[in-house]
Amino acid sequence: MTVKKIAVLTSGGDSQGMNAAVRAVVRSGLYHGLEVYAVQRGYAGLINDDIRQMDLRSVGDIIQRGGTILQTARCKEFITPEGQQMGADNLMKRGIDGLVVIGGDGSYQGANKLSKLGIKTMGLPGTIDNDIPFTDYTIGFDTAVSIVVDAINKLRDTMSSHERSSIVEVMGRYCGDIALYAGLASGAETILVPEVPFDLDEISDRMETNFKLGKRHSIIIVAEGVCKGEDIANEISRRKDSIEPRVTVLGHIQRGGAPTHNDRILASSLGDFAVRMLIEGESGKGCGIIKGELTITDIEKVVNTKKQFNMELYELAKRLSQ
Repeated sequence: MTVKKIAVLTSGGDSQGMNAAVRAVVRSGLYHGLEVYAVQRGYAGLINDDIRQMDLRSVGDIIQRGGTILQTARCKEFITPEGQQMGADNLMKRGIDGLVVIGGDGSYQGANKLSKLGIKTMGLPGTIDNDIPFTDYTIGFDTAVSIVVDAINKLRDTMSSHERSSIVEVMGRYCGDIALYAGLASGAETILVPEVPFDLDEISDRMETNFKLGKRHSIIIVAEGVCKGEDIANEISRRKDSIEPRVTVLGHIQRGGAPTHNDRILASSLGDFAVRMLIEGESGKGCGIIKGELTITDIEKVVNTKKQFNMELYELAKRLSQ
């Protein structure tokens, strides 16, 4: 039986492009003759029955906005079977038979639980970390990388003026993609990611040699999952008295701001795709894009698979950082 009423929610950490995805789900659903609802504050709103009907104007003028108009919250209660059943019951009592969840790994796990309780679910990869498998890119990743590159460009100006080194700490607890892509795009001399071991003695020696050869600055980009940027700076200074790196922690600034055109297009494409897949009877799937093609993968498989790190790109960054 095809869906007649669908809902959309955003969950976990916000990412640029979530609003574009919400807009696409709402407008695609209405285009196909469905009733569309929005859940406020993620799974917490689902449990609290904070659900409202949407129309075309509900999502007007949001495609360019960062954050999420639906807001997001972490919900410990939804981790329990009782909380999950309460959320499903709140959807069912309104006759809502389809749900699009926009978020990361934890959000996908929630969608997977709901699909087993009779709610047709689709997951959209909304996370700046790019750590969801079975998609080349996640919604918000492109914008986050652009923000980091812009920050490094500005830091490089002042580091060159003072002939100093700079350590930039970026998000990425378990996945180093932001550090990798931003480091390659900005010409960072060293990129530290959770997926690859590193040698601080070698890094310190190389920095010292480069400065002696006339290099005027050095940029190290480190993913937060490796360690704190301050710890790296202290260890380098301990090894080399002549080097005193300055640390910049970008933190949540990476989540904010208007999404890039790439993120808006990705979010719009995936939002519409998720609605069409629900109409076709799919459920318990994660949507993605692989080599330009929209794809769906069982959420069970998505949440139990670790995304492969792009070692080829990492090695390219190393070759070009001399």
